[in-house]
Amino acid sequence: MATTSTTGSTLLQPLSNAVQLPIDQVNFVVCQLFALLAAIWFRTYLHSSKTSSFIRHVVATLLGLYLALFCFGWYALHFLVQSGISYCIMIIIGVENMHNYCFVFALGYLTVCQVTRVYIFDYGQYSADFSGPMMIITQKITSLACEIHDGMFRKDEELTSSQRDLAVRRMPSLLEYLSYNCNFMGILAGPLCSYKDYITFIEGRSYHMTQSGENGKEETQYERTEPSPNTAVIQKLLICGLSLLFHLTICTTLPVEYNIDEHFQATASWPTKIIYLYISLLAARPKYYFAWTLADAINNAAGFGFRGYDKNGAARWDLISNLRIQQIEMSTSFKMFLDNWNIQTALWLKRVCYERTSFSPTIQTFILSAIWHGVYPGYYLTFLTGVLMTLAARANFLKER
Repeated sequence: MATTSTTGSTLLQPLSNAVQLPIDQVNFVVCQLFALLAAIWFRTYLHSSKTSSFIRHVVATLLGLYLALFCFGWYALHFLVQSGISYCIMIIIGVENMHNYCFVFALGYLTVCQVTRVYIFDYGQYSADFSGPMMIITQKITSLACEIHDGMFRKDEELTSSQRDLAVRRMPSLLEYLSYNCNFMGILAGPLCSYKDYITFIEGRSYHMTQSGENGKEETQYERTEPSPNTAVIQKLLICGLSLLFHLTICTTLPVEYNIDEHFQATASWPTKIIYLYISLLAARPKYYFAWTLADAINNAAGFGFRGYDKNGAARWDLISNLRIQQIEMSTSFKMFLDNWNIQTALWLKRVCYERTSFSPTIQTFILSAIWHGVYPGYYLTFLTGVLMTLAARANFLKER
């Protein structure tokens, strides 16, 4: 029988028992499926052409908080506490230094919660927990603080082209801020998006195209017909189904935990251990494919995630996509794997750390990644090893040139 331990609702316990999965995981999947239906309703009945941005913000926020409460119970209050104190820091400290203070507080608060969860409550439990959404909220808080700092304090000539594009030129209202952090489309599994892209979506400006004038300075705004996300959503849901089926089928036969089984360690040969490790981890990855692709599909179903049109005129719905499965599975280097895995987190690390530090940016970025991921020793071993591999690959590339 599946475990009954959960911080959230036990309403779905009978379903959890029936499918033999932990209640936290059942709550997560059911809430994401509910969010998918809510996203379709949101795009149909609360489209930006039919209602105000205020209503869209309110509904998106309330639905998000409800899903958080259902999955995590009163632990969801951490989301509001972290977001609320960070907003106060933004208002009180001012635009010159608030990005530093917000960064220290948000990451520190996340770390305290992770230490409490791992070393006090349930070390080794990888089922859904409240620190997962807090990781996304931490990304959003620190990203927004940097974007406000860029837009309201730094001069344009000091910014890179991407920083200039993402710069926020006015302080968000409390409602806009909470909607960005806690909307139902991304509260449970993200992915991270920029504040500017989110507000553009809420206000219905995603399909307003910009065309430069003849003198290269004047810009004309015009609107293209809004593309339908249905095809993209269906394709991503098919990927979700296949990923989940593959994960449940293979992981039952080849569980990852068997790698540390005492009898297996004592009797298996080294080649057998290595082959089993590779195959079992290969089977473990699709659960991330499922969660991240479903999250992407939810945003697309609401009308968020439109990047523009490719050279053939086809709509692209990958603005906030978090992975490229084919490139991951066919990767030929550690860098290629990282470039296509958890894409939005890689962009966050680049924007809040790598581009803003002058001393050993690669090392600092990997250390930040380890701290953000959690307090399991394996994270630090993985990312500190990643530093050496990245620096070695870079040195080899420069040598070949």
